[in-house]
Amino acid sequence: MIDIKLLRQDPQRFIDGAAAKRIEVDIPALLADEARLLEAQRELQELRTIQNSAGKKIAKLSGQEKAAAIAEMKQAKDRAKAVEDIIAQLEPKVAGLLLQVPLPPDPAVPRGQTSDDNVEVRRWNPPWFDTARPFAANKGFQPRTHIELGEMLGLLDIPRGVRMSGSRSYVLWGRLAQLHQAVLRLAFDFMVNQQGFTPVSVPVLVRDNVLVGTGFFPFGREQVYQIKETDRGGSQDLYVTGTGEAGLMGLHQDEILDGDSLPRRYVTVSTCFRREAGAAGKDTAGIYRIHQFDKVEQVVVCKNSVEESNKYHEEILANAEAVLKAFELPYRIVVVCTGDLGRGQAKKYDIETWMPSRKNYCETHSASKFYEFQARRMNLRYKETATKKNLFCHTLNNTVIASPRVLIPIMELYQNADGTITVPKVLRPYMGGKERIG
Repeated sequence: MIDIKLLRQDPQRFIDGAAAKRIEVDIPALLADEARLLEAQRELQELRTIQNSAGKKIAKLSGQEKAAAIAEMKQAKDRAKAVEDIIAQLEPKVAGLLLQVPLPPDPAVPRGQTSDDNVEVRRWNPPWFDTARPFAANKGFQPRTHIELGEMLGLLDIPRGVRMSGSRSYVLWGRLAQLHQAVLRLAFDFMVNQQGFTPVSVPVLVRDNVLVGTGFFPFGREQVYQIKETDRGGSQDLYVTGTGEAGLMGLHQDEILDGDSLPRRYVTVSTCFRREAGAAGKDTAGIYRIHQFDKVEQVVVCKNSVEESNKYHEEILANAEAVLKAFELPYRIVVVCTGDLGRGQAKKYDIETWMPSRKNYCETHSASKFYEFQARRMNLRYKETATKKNLFCHTLNNTVIASPRVLIPIMELYQNADGTITVPKVLRPYMGGKERIG
């Protein structure tokens, strides 16, 4: 959520920001309704003052003066009821419109319409990978896709997954299931033991207000699985999260943190669920776009400072890069253009890892900076030590690793001519010393 005071001061900035993000929102209508709401609230306060004043006078008056005072109080009471009705209509309308207003992108974010307009920042390749040559030439044989490898080795079973759970489902067997856990454990250990992040295990079932607070609702409901639950005779909806970010951000909703305790760096590993609504016919083969996956997620809650947000944005990006470098996977970093940004993101980096079967760099990570957009929605503040003021925090998040998507480049880039898969050196301690999957 944005600061309504800033919206009043410079509405054109937010109108331009919404246009840049290709998000439709009627900001003039919002400001007009908010002005009506403020006027109604002011009038209601005045009417209550009149009522209180008249009430005090009535006991001391008599005759016509008393009758006039009673009439005045009744008139004020009737008008107050009408104004209360106006406020009751306007408050949810203004609140709903305010949730629609996107955070304007940073000035340096490249302008564009779709992911095709994202701008590459840099790329990194392991010594053995040569982008100038076809992958088959690098390997000296015709490589198989991760689907072919998994089925040939009996380690990836899509038909059984579909039979149990429908499309975009899968089963990992044996060493591939072990490799899946290995990448998660390495990433989690790296974040905790080397980067000093606090490990947290959070719920994957959350209430509506957590997803509204993080910005996934009200506009992402079609992507989230909903669970109807009867709680003490009443119906309460719960939602299955599509990222550990929701649970980590929900930790401090409606809290005021000690400013000296910031930044808070949290990491979690959780199973994630996404409906992938609107993705019919897109990326249906294999394990690239699926309904259930596991992810190590990092979140930073810091002070209300653009400089600090910028610093931690680069830090969380570097953490994810370090894990990919440890796996020796070729990747590139892109800055996401304005038209591809989410409602709350001021700036976002995507990490795209090379996938031979897709003949391209494909997204495996997203690092997002929100400033105080999420914190306002979550009512997450901190007390500044020097001024004792309560300020809204800034928040950031990034994938450390998501699997099984990352298994695609590992399987395909580390495959051998005989169909076996070499285990990346850094993962072997997590695989019982196993050097090859065969």
